Amino acid sequence: MLPSEIVTRLEASATQARTVIKPLRVVLDTNAVLDWRVFGDPDARAVGAAIEQRRLQWLTTLRMLAELSAVLQRPLPAHWEPARKLALTIDLAASAVVCSEPARAVTLACRDTDDQVFIDLAHAMSPVVLLTRDRALLALRRRASHHGIEISTAASWRPQLDGLVPADFNEWGPGHGDMKKAARRPP
Repeated sequence: MLPSEIVTRLEASATQARTVIKPLRVVLDTNAVLDWRVFGDPDARAVGAAIEQRRLQWLTTLRMLAELSAVLQRPLPAHWEPARKLALTIDLAASAVVCSEPARAVTLACRDTDDQVFIDLAHAMSPVVLLTRDRALLALRRRASHHGIEISTAASWRPQLDGLVPADFNEWGPGHGDMKKAARRPP
């Protein structure tokens, strides 16, 4: 290999290592967060792990967080109570990007007005994935896709998590040194 080829490869590698990969943005409805934080659904927990690892960016609003907090205040059957109480101690906003309240998405109306806020945020922040189990939101799947919104359940969407990488190699934290070195290694 000629020295000029080595320099070209090293420059390309350095440029690639500096490239910041933007994480995919997701909106989680209240039940999706409960599945992740309280009910321990494996698919929702995989989404939650991706959020915590910065492979996904969770978008929410103060109104959504207030609704979640109100739901978490309600007692659950005894076997869910420890998880519910633990969820109350977690600052969920620290895992999320708290957005300003969006304008109403006139072109996408949810038949359940309580769920309209999720569609509105997804519409304002598209392209985005909206994860839910709610039938009223899932019914908008086809129409929402024309507005850059993918509506899915965590179970259906989970296979897409495999290809996601953290947003910034430098923010992976301790324990990922080998991956950082691999990211900088010339091809």
